Amino acid sequence: MGLLERCQELFKTSNPYEVLGINREATEADIRRSYYKVSLKVHPDRAPEDQQATEKFQVLGKVYAVLSDKEQRAVYDEQGTVDEESDLLSKERCWEDYWRLLFPKITVKDILEFENKYKGSDEERLDVIQLYVQHEGNMDSITASAMCCSQEDEPRLCSIIQAAIESGEVAALPAFTQETDKKKRARRKRADRERQEAEEMQKEMGLGEEDDSLVMMLKQKQKSREQNFNGFLSDLEAKYAKKSGAKKGKRGKK
Repeated sequence: MGLLERCQELFKTSNPYEVLGINREATEADIRRSYYKVSLKVHPDRAPEDQQATEKFQVLGKVYAVLSDKEQRAVYDEQGTVDEESDLLSKERCWEDYWRLLFPKITVKDILEFENKYKGSDEERLDVIQLYVQHEGNMDSITASAMCCSQEDEPRLCSIIQAAIESGEVAALPAFTQETDKKKRARRKRADRERQEAEEMQKEMGLGEEDDSLVMMLKQKQKSREQNFNGFLSDLEAKYAKKSGAKKGKRGKK
């Protein structure tokens, strides 16, 4: 059975772009990021006894291999077919090794380095403004969604938003401009409680500040932020993972 037929069987679509949840205009970065997020859901480490999950993971690897290769992608875009004989789709390839070469594990050091570069950058400013618009000025949602954000960062985030309002870049939204002191205090108390819980969990697990296992502890902490933090890790791995190890095989004949 060919790749497109396997896509139809496992993902209910024979379109590789739809399998990854992207469109034909997707950039290389978009393809890489989507591949990471979709494949993470069926990664063998998460479902070692689920045969269908393993099969999906392997097919996703082949889909990414096709769409990330300019010649293979062009063939599919023009003809709606893939070159099944290409070395890119070799049955002998270990797709787990291929995935790990694309996405090395993120460590605490990686996170801290990213945080140092991200805070105060133009990228952070644009992200904060986007969150302000998306959440209609609700600071609870903004601080919960912002990357590398702690209670100490809130005044800085507010300054970014206020400057954007004053410059006319965004509109002044009541949820932000008229937020009550009571709501601010409640958010501060919640942040203090979450920080205390994280510190207690760190002590219980015997982790030091530079221990790479701290990443796992951070993933397991408070439920209210777990989804956002895991999303941050996903974006970080997909965006900054080393590309040097992801070598492609020789192209097959067209």
